[in-house]
Amino acid sequence: MDRPQLMVFFNQPGRFGTLSTTDAAGSINSALFGSTRMTDESTLEMGLGANRSLANLKEHPQGVFLFFEPGATLLAWKGARLYLEVQEISAEGPRFDEIVRHVALTAGKMAARSIRAAVTFKITDVRPIIDLSGSTSP
Repeated sequence: MDRPQLMVFFNQPGRFGTLSTTDAAGSINSALFGSTRMTDESTLEMGLGANRSLANLKEHPQGVFLFFEPGATLLAWKGARLYLEVQEISAEGPRFDEIVRHVALTAGKMAARSIRAAVTFKITDVRPIIDLSGSTSP
């Protein structure tokens, strides 16, 4: 799946996935999110509450977002693993307000009220959801 196709697939309504992060000591966290969006072929944005994911990204500004759509068999699943690097974390301003509005539309007002930070990521690598190539590089 090339980047333009990936963006269309990723931004479909109802799409969700997991964000995996680590803190400075290497402790792992993974959490489910449904109101992320790709704003262009290299950028992912999301709103975060005052949670472990946000704390981890402040200590170690990298993560992986995995999203998928089940298929008839495991090899028919669609999706990708997006390797991310934090570009900006903001707790106010136009970008924050826009992400809160987006979360309200996609996840509801209660979810929007919990947003404490807007996070913008650069997508540094994209790998398939199921990789049979044997490659070990991220």
